[in-house]
Amino acid sequence: MTDLLKPDDLRKIADDLDMAKAKKMLEHMKAEEAERDKLREAFNSREIHPQVKERVNTAIRRAAEQGNRQLLALTFPASYCNDQGRRINNMEPDWPQSLEGFAKKAYDYFKAELQPLGYKLTAQVLDYPGGMPGNVGLYLSWDR
Repeated sequence: MTDLLKPDDLRKIADDLDMAKAKKMLEHMKAEEAERDKLREAFNSREIHPQVKERVNTAIRRAAEQGNRQLLALTFPASYCNDQGRRINNMEPDWPQSLEGFAKKAYDYFKAELQPLGYKLTAQVLDYPGGMPGNVGLYLSWDR
């Protein structure tokens, strides 16, 4: 003879399902966090490419041939800045001090190689997911 399910049995079934969903969501969140950490580590350990001069010349020439006087040289998450992009967002003059990892290496390359030739570099927050700085763009520009 089969017994009828009791409300306590049904609560246990529902609780078990909720726990399984929560466990799956937690595993997914941990995997996403691990991937973000991996990407950030790759960004921080990245070095300036040995053929950077050829790449820069090609990109600048292509932009100039299209009538542009600037190009988006690098994008990265604002969270990679040591202030989460605050100084860039507020256009503070010391924004380069907030750069970390490859962004700092790229800025240092700009200061050593490109600025003496007359190039300029500006930074801008490109988007605001959830109202917070999302991605940052570094723009290389030149006068005509």
